[in-house]
Amino acid sequence: MTATTLPLRPVPGPRGLPLLGNLPAFGQDPLTFLTRLRDEFGDAVTWSLGPRRSLFVSRPEHIAELLGAVERTYDPLVIGWAFQQVTGRSVILSQGADWRRKRSLVQPTVRPRQVRAYAATMADCARWSADRWTDGGRIDVRGEMALLTQRIVVRTLFGNDIGDQARTLGDAMVVAQREVGAELRGITLFLPSWVRTPSRRRLLAAVATIDAEVHRLIGERRAAGAGTEARDDLLGRLLAARDDQGRPLSAREVRDEAVTLWAAGQETTSTVLTWAWYLLSRSPEARSRLDEELDRVLGGRLPTIDDYERLSWTQQIVKEALRLYPPAWLIAAVARKGSTLGGTAVPPGTIVWCSQWSTHRDPRWFPDPAAFRPQRWDPDAPDPVPDHAWFPFGGGQRSCLGARFALVEAAMVLATVGLRYHVDVDPGEAAVRAGLLLQPATAVHATVRSRASRTPGREDKESGA
Repeated sequence: MTATTLPLRPVPGPRGLPLLGNLPAFGQDPLTFLTRLRDEFGDAVTWSLGPRRSLFVSRPEHIAELLGAVERTYDPLVIGWAFQQVTGRSVILSQGADWRRKRSLVQPTVRPRQVRAYAATMADCARWSADRWTDGGRIDVRGEMALLTQRIVVRTLFGNDIGDQARTLGDAMVVAQREVGAELRGITLFLPSWVRTPSRRRLLAAVATIDAEVHRLIGERRAAGAGTEARDDLLGRLLAARDDQGRPLSAREVRDEAVTLWAAGQETTSTVLTWAWYLLSRSPEARSRLDEELDRVLGGRLPTIDDYERLSWTQQIVKEALRLYPPAWLIAAVARKGSTLGGTAVPPGTIVWCSQWSTHRDPRWFPDPAAFRPQRWDPDAPDPVPDHAWFPFGGGQRSCLGARFALVEAAMVLATVGLRYHVDVDPGEAAVRAGLLLQPATAVHATVRSRASRTPGREDKESGA
């Protein structure tokens, strides 16, 4: 990717404290802090995270250049000890030749052809979830979406063979993600790895549970698969993958990639869906248009991957939810010697940050940025969105491998559930908590109301769903 012709002129940001820099302000409310950098100081602002020199950029042109330069002149930032304990040396944290090898092995598991095969499972699991609800019933939206996406990731990643271990893994992953998010906003981010705080002990216990279960599943699959055809799920594809020298992923590498795919495929999508139901319940016009599209395209049956492109409004709802509440809300890279941005030299070791939250809500790129307007994403919209003003899955070579999986999954769930029910989230503004992901700060409760007496897919219900 070529450098942008838009010059970068960094200005000093808010004064920080000795040693801590701007960490206290960032940790207390990172979303407000980053928005303040953009609005009060400008598009390129220097600040400090603890002892580390940082640069925050807000222009899409600079964001595109930064993301395109990772692996060439910038290194991905390894954020914290806790995050490394969960993901290990997966493709998300690997660099150089190791990253290229792992990406080549993992990428085929989530290519469009594979995602196409998973779409039926996504819709079937969503039907299972809707079958559990009753007209007028009360639900915890985030809890229901977490249960649903966990079911989807279990079936697509591991197949139908792990039974009660799904809950054990899910509970351990919830603890691990909570502790990773807490570390990102606190002083423990800078503590040596040997310091064992109560938070770190909870994390290690959760990771031990995850490791034991995943290694057991890998061992059982390898033993059962000897001399037989590979299972057509994500775990089977990881085990069958070979690099250009014929080498497979090691057991540890399979564990790291499986856990990373689990975390990305479950918690991320459940968060997007929670926000989508919240936004739809506050926009009768958008929900009415969704009703019309689902009735017209599906006619009462479960959606298939062949319906995906025709569900254009459904897709626009997903994209707008990702704009307003991007699960991944912050990206960072570390400058190497010789790094530049916008033609300006960036000192080696500088952490360069960009934020989906602040850029997605910048009024220069999105008029009335706080408003939920899926029509922004209509191909004929009068105000086209600039490149990299919307980047919920990152960009460049290191963009999220599971982006297609997540987009299809969210659309399949919205279509399947939306054909049956309106999810009426209780009145009131949902506060946001910025941890590892951007999630509601409190439970999101709703009443579900049936749209019609028909129940799509009941006649085709699978006993294992």
